[in-house]
Amino acid sequence: MRTTPPPRAGETPANDNCLVNTATAAFVAEPALEAIKINRAENSISVATLGRANNAELESFLASRIQQIQQSTAEPHCALLEGQPDCSGCALAETLGQNKNFTIAQDAHSTTIARVTCQTAPRFWRWSNFALPKIVPREVHLPEEEDHEHEWKHQLIAATLCGAFGLAGYFLAPGTPGLVAYALAYGFGSWFTLHEVWERLRERTIDVHFLMLAVAAGSASIGAWGEGSMLLFLFSLSGALEHYAMGRTHREIRSLFKASPKTATVLDDSGREIETKVELLQRGAKLLLKPGAQFPVDAEITKGKTAADESTLTGEATPVSKDVGDTVLAGTMNLWGAVEAVVLRPASQSALQKIIQLIKEAQHQKAPAQRFTDKFGTGYTYGILALTVVMFLVWWRGFGYAPFVSTEAGRSAFYRAMTLLVVASPCALVLSIPSAVLAAIAWGARRGVLFRGGAAVEKLAEVDVVALDKTGTLTTGELQVDRVESFPPGRENEIARFAYSLEKLSTHPLARAITRYGKQQNLVGLEFDHFESIPGLGLKAGHGGQTIWLGRRSWLAASLPAGVVARVPATPAGISEVWLAADDLCGRILLRDDIRPQAAAVIAALRAAKLRTVVLTGDHRAAAETLRQQLHLDDVRAELKPEQKVEAIQQLTREGRRVAMIGDGVNDAPSLAAAHVGVAMGARGADAALEQADLVLMHDRLENFLAAFQLSQRARRVIRQNLVISLGTVVALA
Repeated sequence: MRTTPPPRAGETPANDNCLVNTATAAFVAEPALEAIKINRAENSISVATLGRANNAELESFLASRIQQIQQSTAEPHCALLEGQPDCSGCALAETLGQNKNFTIAQDAHSTTIARVTCQTAPRFWRWSNFALPKIVPREVHLPEEEDHEHEWKHQLIAATLCGAFGLAGYFLAPGTPGLVAYALAYGFGSWFTLHEVWERLRERTIDVHFLMLAVAAGSASIGAWGEGSMLLFLFSLSGALEHYAMGRTHREIRSLFKASPKTATVLDDSGREIETKVELLQRGAKLLLKPGAQFPVDAEITKGKTAADESTLTGEATPVSKDVGDTVLAGTMNLWGAVEAVVLRPASQSALQKIIQLIKEAQHQKAPAQRFTDKFGTGYTYGILALTVVMFLVWWRGFGYAPFVSTEAGRSAFYRAMTLLVVASPCALVLSIPSAVLAAIAWGARRGVLFRGGAAVEKLAEVDVVALDKTGTLTTGELQVDRVESFPPGRENEIARFAYSLEKLSTHPLARAITRYGKQQNLVGLEFDHFESIPGLGLKAGHGGQTIWLGRRSWLAASLPAGVVARVPATPAGISEVWLAADDLCGRILLRDDIRPQAAAVIAALRAAKLRTVVLTGDHRAAAETLRQQLHLDDVRAELKPEQKVEAIQQLTREGRRVAMIGDGVNDAPSLAAAHVGVAMGARGADAALEQADLVLMHDRLENFLAAFQLSQRARRVIRQNLVISLGTVVALA
């Protein structure tokens, strides 16, 4: 049987993970094939042929393709093999269903794909059945982590046995029992190193792993079995500890992943509850979230009140109150209230998945010192091997020592060369840095600090200037309605209702705050005859024959009653206003963006650490100066566009400063990229900011930056100590 691509009629989209696509390929490859029926209840597949056909090859082809689909991790997945009742949501099936050459018939238990033919043809079809390959529910696997998470245990066992047999050899030597013990120590100590060396030899390269084996072999060749086994023990133990640190970070990822719920309760239009897989939830779906359950995706509460335990994402043990209009995050716990919510984004784009991806990326990005030792290791290996050969010749030919056999007059040249080889081994240098970096990444992950690789761990300790965005960084970034005013007083509820009805149709940050306020106050929205958004100014709508204006004070001045604007004082710094005017209605809504409660303490701690603090904001100068006074900042630069923020960072860099930029929005992304270290504010940060960040502070916890800076300084001290001690020891002994 020939396998060819599926038919192009109607431009059927390609999808190797689709059973319908597999069926169309079978139809093209086997002209005698008339129909394929998948029976999920009986876990079988039936094929109908007209005349003679090679059913054995057909069965083999379908079975192998189904197994490939089941084992594939690529998206999208086949609905039929995922246990769903049909594949009506599949674009491929829909396109095929519109193709005049094929039909798809589905019921509760089976799906039949057949050629379009004459009505009498099915009477002559020859059916044959065979069992479907066992369908295993698909689980999401984290690449590499799942396979290697427990590898450190095997390495630790091997290192322990190496040390134990090395000690036994020491006490049993000299003699055959001692040699046997040393041989076992060598075997256990070099087992994992041999695998590493073999992989590199296949790539035609060598590194310090090869050097370690050469050192051990050299030690054994001169009778120094104890020294060789001790070196292998230390090398294998260091490798086990490195993998343990990596495994600990893997467990952080897996604990986050396993903590996330797998199903959710969806409410349909009639209010009926339907259990649905989390990965199938789409934006706008309505969910019922019961007490004690986890929030399956990022969602906005539309009905009810509760509190959420967000410690899995933020490390914060205090429950966070959630009301109508508030956002709940995937993987956090609904503590006591039954609420309804609307899905904001699919599970694959949730805050939890962002964090998982960031941690995974961090493990594969190495620190500058670690990259140095990786490159250094290969050259050092060649250099030491060459030096050993040269010194062997010098001691033999130059100084006249016996080449291989030591005498009473002195050690042989080979013995001296092997001694040099042993003391020049850089195992401590190479293994200590990855362990320190991975331990720092794992420590940070448990405390809400996500380093995107070891490079960020080292670079953060070098900064001497901390630049901060204002909105969303030093302030909460969540505007709150402070109060509603009407002129004259008494019609505040009408002002709020009109504003809520208009702002529901807008996406401006001020609109989100007013919409959230309207939902919390249970305001009833109005229907408008027409609606218009005027960029940079405000909104305009018609209702019941009157025109309603909502926007800036200056824009509405002509529509407001005479003298109203003059009598109403300007808002103080830190307060925003939105004016509303209609035929006989006038008023304004005041909104505030509160300074984070922990901001003052963090700025004071940064100053104590001798770090200069600079705020780069696009906000008005008056608001920025007020912020400077309240937080005692070193410098504030206001009314900056994104490119001006970048220029400010570049200016500081030209002055010899190392800048860490902290931001959360799309407009901060260029600044994060330009800074020595870019820091994004948590799970709610814009995707563009998260992409450019070297460090992520989970859930907008500004105080975590201080913890990250202190951790980075400790890690750098440990790395430098390791470098000095290991290289100093090698130089002194050599």
